[in-house]
Amino acid sequence: MKLSGTIVQNSSKIIKNGTVVIKDTEIIAVGKQESLSEQYPDHPEQCYDIIMPGMVGAHIHSVQSLGRGISDDTELIDWLYDYILPMEATLTADEMEVAAKLGYLELIETGTTTAIDHLSVAHAERAFEAAGEMGIRGVLGKVLMDQRSPDGLLEETQAALDETEQLIQQYHGSYDDRIRYAVTPRFAVSCTEECLRKTRKLADAYDGVRIHTHASENQDEIETIEADTDRRNIHWLDEVGLTGEDVVLAHCVWTNESERELLAETDTHVTHCPSSNMKLASGIAPVVDYLDRDINVALGNDGPPCNNTLDPFTEMKQASVLQKVDTLDPTAAAMEDIFEMATINGAKAAGFDRLGKIEPGWRADIIGLSTDSTRGTPLYEILSYLVFAARGEDVKFTMVDGNVLMENGTVTVADADAIRESATAVAESLDMSDARADAQKQKP
Repeated sequence: MKLSGTIVQNSSKIIKNGTVVIKDTEIIAVGKQESLSEQYPDHPEQCYDIIMPGMVGAHIHSVQSLGRGISDDTELIDWLYDYILPMEATLTADEMEVAAKLGYLELIETGTTTAIDHLSVAHAERAFEAAGEMGIRGVLGKVLMDQRSPDGLLEETQAALDETEQLIQQYHGSYDDRIRYAVTPRFAVSCTEECLRKTRKLADAYDGVRIHTHASENQDEIETIEADTDRRNIHWLDEVGLTGEDVVLAHCVWTNESERELLAETDTHVTHCPSSNMKLASGIAPVVDYLDRDINVALGNDGPPCNNTLDPFTEMKQASVLQKVDTLDPTAAAMEDIFEMATINGAKAAGFDRLGKIEPGWRADIIGLSTDSTRGTPLYEILSYLVFAARGEDVKFTMVDGNVLMENGTVTVADADAIRESATAVAESLDMSDARADAQKQKP
């Protein structure tokens, strides 16, 4: 297959009137359209205005898709214990599958080809199956919660870890290594020291398994952890083994100097979720400072109940303008840096090599966009359009591992209408009253 248009190979290499040639799961050539069309005449060609690497959502909650709009105008701990945990505790296995499919459908439609997905405690296997069937690339994990958690989510520590190991053995490296595993404690507030320490041991036992958790998102969270451990959050995570190149920490809004030094020294990845942080009034992550320290910062949407979309283009714009306001520096968080956060930096956080750029020999995870909108007129600078003007609805083509998931704006790997209808029906039937009353008793 050939894809032609303006090729954005990375943040600094753009080819107008270019072509990408794909064979099987890889990109085999990138260059001028005229030359490659002659060189590969037997490869069918599709044209889109912009061809770019698929985006990486380095922190999402696909199974929270059914909670979009149920928890607006609340702060993190209330949001979590009054709404999100009760919803997760209520969902059956079939409903969890519907929720995951709804999340993955939105990823495909808006240009995210790889996701680091923080699932829930129960029925995680349904999300793994959904991700595999729908064709996305993902690093997924069952959530661990063994304290301060409501019925339906609270688990005995070793039983939760045993189930995690079973899921690793079943799904890590599955679907031709498109689906991998991350051991996923929800956050230190809801996890005992034993759980966190055994998370590290379990991840170390399997090559390529990563660790994914929330950290330092909210000041109440940090105060709770300090009261429990007499340590700042990042120092506590380091103490129990949850820092390092295989660790992805979502948010990291409230960190002090010593914690930032620790993140840099340990090569721990940080995922910035600007829309979520703003909507929950959690604060502004010090992204410019992280980048200055060579900390790898990726981008994530977080969950639909606190965003309220999984559109990666929205997140790029928010990430840039928020840092400009925070630093009062219009050059902060330049569009080149933001584009890399959404692509190659996310690929590094997810642990996939040869991902996040359009280069020969790299994985064929590619999206195509239309600029046929008022927002795209005039079009002086491609990267500016992508970071500041584009939206997920501009994505018309999505490919992962050389497989077409959406073509000419139509999803080809699932019945989008059926997924949306099922999700609406499940949402209308949910009764979270009992689960909410129980969750509120566990609120820190």
